[in-house]
Amino acid sequence: MDREQLQALSKDELIDKFLQLQSKLGLPGKTSKTSSLPPSTDKKAKRSHSKPGGAKPGHKPFHRSLSPHPDEVVDHAPEACRRCGAAFSGDEATEVLKIYEQIDIPAITPHVVHHRRLACVCSGCGALTKAAAPAVSIGTPFGPGIASLALYLKHFQLFAYERLQGVFKDILGLKISEGALHNLLARSAKAFTPGYEAALACLRRAPAVASDETGLRIEGTNAWRWVFRSNDAVVHVADYSRAARVIEETMNGHRPEYWLSDRYSSQQNKGLRHQTCLAHLARDIARIGQVGDQKLAKKLTAWMDDVFTLSKRIGTLTHAAIEDSAQALQGRIDKLLTWNKPCPETWKVVSKMKNASDQLLTFTSAPDLVEATNNGCERELRPSVIQNKVTNGHRSKRGADDDCKIKTVVNTAKLKGQNPYHTIRTTLGA
Repeated sequence: MDREQLQALSKDELIDKFLQLQSKLGLPGKTSKTSSLPPSTDKKAKRSHSKPGGAKPGHKPFHRSLSPHPDEVVDHAPEACRRCGAAFSGDEATEVLKIYEQIDIPAITPHVVHHRRLACVCSGCGALTKAAAPAVSIGTPFGPGIASLALYLKHFQLFAYERLQGVFKDILGLKISEGALHNLLARSAKAFTPGYEAALACLRRAPAVASDETGLRIEGTNAWRWVFRSNDAVVHVADYSRAARVIEETMNGHRPEYWLSDRYSSQQNKGLRHQTCLAHLARDIARIGQVGDQKLAKKLTAWMDDVFTLSKRIGTLTHAAIEDSAQALQGRIDKLLTWNKPCPETWKVVSKMKNASDQLLTFTSAPDLVEATNNGCERELRPSVIQNKVTNGHRSKRGADDDCKIKTVVNTAKLKGQNPYHTIRTTLGA
């Protein structure tokens, strides 16, 4: 407001404006527990108030279990009797007292093969005949084993090109330029296209889909990393837009029965029924406890705790018990959301929950398909957030698309319990 608008206000209106401004200036800052800010933005606690390190009282000791299939077994038998000193022949009955395990990694060295193309002179006519060029004469000299390791370190351990180059040089004794690494990764990513298309087709048949998005840098420009997750597939998409168009293009007209997301507008009305992520609302409620109506915050927190308890126990309950619990919880929240007092910070959360009142307990209708929170998608996106900080994003849109293809194939296989590195090796034929 400018000066003229302020002068037109009455004394009481000016006082209200002043009190609102004063309350905002005195508000405590948001943290990862009261907002969607990442934990890395939280201020570190002073050492005198922080929790002590080490095992906590009552913590049970942990012992590493023995490997079920050792590569070598070395027996250590006594040479002579401890009483009479008679030497053992080796045919005596023995008993294993204890097994001690030693684990090590042998020296890692590249396996280099020289393919020599030969020519022969015919002893009959003297003609020179050359052998056909081997397949390795075309393309890169680096095999699928090296490509698998490079892909894993780049896309899942988030190595920048300089660090990746250092690993191959220092540990493997293999000099590879950054340009050669870039070309190797780009060529290898093509092998993941069929797997990506299969995962996308599976997603477009899924009865329930969860989705989320986070910021991404491509060629120094702001973009978005989207993730779509079902029980059988995970699909990553990189796009410069955060609009609903990305969802529509990805789903290709498929409208699942259930859709799980936060309250972002582009994520709304994408399924027949919607489940709002309760983890987001729980953080909003924690914020009310700091700057809003604390009495209401306690009641909402108690309600949210009961919902999370139900979500954890839902697999052990009968259908009738789930329905009864859901009806009771819905009645409680409907009553709590009738709150109407002059507190802007509280009203923001209350109005958000009112708009989503029919989306809070959808998970109780299909506990095998829908979760109460969207933590699965957030875990999928976390490496991308870290990658942005480590490497400042992707150098090109093609690089971002390749990263999405690889993560889609590997993380879809991971849903079935497969090892990420083994999935990469299998895809590349290593």
